[in-house]
Amino acid sequence: MTDISITRLNASQNDFDSELARLLAWDDSVDQSVNESVRHILHQVKTRGDAAVLEFTEKFDRLKVGSVAELEISQERLQQALNAIPEDQRIALEKAADRVRDYHERQNQKSWQYEDQDGTVLGQKVTPLDRAGLYVPGGKAAYPSSVLMNAIPAKVAGVSEVIMVVPTPDGVVNDMVLAAAAIAGVDRVFCLGGAQAVGALAYGTETVPAVDKIVGPGNIFVATAKREVFGTVGIDMIAGPSEILVICDGQTDPDWIAMDLFSQAEHDEQAQSILISPDGDFLNAVEKSINALLPTMERADIIRTSMTDRAALIQVADLKEAAAVSNRIAPEHLELSVENPNEMLEDIRHAGAIFMGRYTAEALGDYCAGPNHVLPTSGTARFSSPLGVYDFQKRSSIIGFTAPGADRMGRVASVLARGEGLTAHARSAEYRVKD
Repeated sequence: MTDISITRLNASQNDFDSELARLLAWDDSVDQSVNESVRHILHQVKTRGDAAVLEFTEKFDRLKVGSVAELEISQERLQQALNAIPEDQRIALEKAADRVRDYHERQNQKSWQYEDQDGTVLGQKVTPLDRAGLYVPGGKAAYPSSVLMNAIPAKVAGVSEVIMVVPTPDGVVNDMVLAAAAIAGVDRVFCLGGAQAVGALAYGTETVPAVDKIVGPGNIFVATAKREVFGTVGIDMIAGPSEILVICDGQTDPDWIAMDLFSQAEHDEQAQSILISPDGDFLNAVEKSINALLPTMERADIIRTSMTDRAALIQVADLKEAAAVSNRIAPEHLELSVENPNEMLEDIRHAGAIFMGRYTAEALGDYCAGPNHVLPTSGTARFSSPLGVYDFQKRSSIIGFTAPGADRMGRVASVLARGEGLTAHARSAEYRVKD
């Protein structure tokens, strides 16, 4: 088997900016037929409810039942799954859940108030969403880690009801996913997938309750459906392919770095793995490791395509320049595989999650470190954050004026309102102003 040919860039080359932009470009446009199909499914679910959900579940998941109620998995069944999985899997899920819960409890925001000089009360009331919907991929792959990462922050936030949907093609249920739902405290689980599941959560049906926000990853149909229902409900994000960027000073074992790059490349052919180093010889060593280790990987074909099409080895002058290039990329996952990662941290402005030091493999963050693995992709870390407790809470402003406060600030409001030509605004404030 021939070696992988990986794109090599040097920050000093004249066309570096354009070549980097070309490398990062990802076409997230949705095929028109996908748009049309998703809109049709959503319209049917919105207007016909359970009947449409049953039809699409039979068509796409080859699962025929008499009612949507038959697609709901009981709490008893979730507990059965938890008891049925191998002990090492149960222990691993429970340990991961404990760490995820502990981390996210520190994000919990509280309501607050204060009084100004007139005794006017100002503040913020933090309220959890009433109901959240969690989409968990099924079919070819099962992701119990996604259940933990999406459901636990919602529960920590105080969401009253978490509704999980997971496709079960041909009626095949993954016990590890159900076990994760039991551990995370998911309230209701439905064997539903695709755009029809998103529609059921967004609009509600006779059986599936409407939610306030939909979170969780899915295929192109799920992502398109989430984009379509946004506004009716909130969503977490429209995620692009997985990404990892490693900055290394050249002192980490090249095999470690190669496998870290593989850890994202194995997700799918569009995933992107980038290594930046000031050491050209180290880049060569990692490339050698990549080609030596590739034949040992179960998903070698996917990794080969991803690394050939979208990976890059980038040489820079120093770690300062490495940080600057990384900030331009704004990666989903950033490994600082250097001697003093804390020194570099000050220079890092844009990244979904930052993995500090040689021993911090990105894979630990995917499963059990504690912070959320739902992260901004495609450069959106410039303005977006990881999923967290705050995504399941909303904030209401609290304003309570006293008579002296209404008099003092009413005069200010009057001037501003009349300046905008809004007389009713002005007079409403003026009624409370003393003569």
